[in-house]
Amino acid sequence: MTTSFSQLPVGDFLARLASADPTPGGGSASAVAGAMAASLLTMVAALSVGRPKYAPYASTLERAAAVGTEMQARLLALADDDARAYDAFAAALKLPRDAPEEVAERTAAIRAASRTATAVPMEIVRACRTVVDELESLAGRSNLNAASDLVVGALLIDAAARGAAANVFINLPSVGDSEFEDRALLEVTGALSFVEDLAAEVRLVVGAGHLRDPEGV
Repeated sequence: MTTSFSQLPVGDFLARLASADPTPGGGSASAVAGAMAASLLTMVAALSVGRPKYAPYASTLERAAAVGTEMQARLLALADDDARAYDAFAAALKLPRDAPEEVAERTAAIRAASRTATAVPMEIVRACRTVVDELESLAGRSNLNAASDLVVGALLIDAAARGAAANVFINLPSVGDSEFEDRALLEVTGALSFVEDLAAEVRLVVGAGHLRDPEGV
């Protein structure tokens, strides 16, 4: 991979996603979906700042905008990382295995690559937790005319987390480390529940159509 996905026009990224090349694949697509959710978070905050009606939520809006900007960049970088991780895993699979020492080297390489290919989507899931937390904070505390964009963001971040988690689950068995596997499963399943609950809360609050009290009140 020579070009960062963040530098590609959307059409070019989708064309590469649709190609026979395995990267970008589902992990990168999940990260990009998460980056889109983060962008919507920033957009809704921007559409609310400076409006008297939403002045009581100024600190929430400022924080959400900053987090959205940071997480957009983070998730786009993780899209690149995911593709590189898969490329390394694919390269490990192609290592020779004719002699016993080659088999041992290949096995070690596969396990190391699998750990990275698991760790990257775990980072995507963690980023999704951060984004959905801010989406929930903005629901009912931001421009009501842009409330549907928060719902879209919630749907995207839920899909992003689930997609990244799917990559975690499929790569874990190849890591060859039961303790690492147990920790990863515990963290990811907990994170998925958190994301699902907060995404549902965003939809519920937006559906009510009313402003909430400022945070901490």
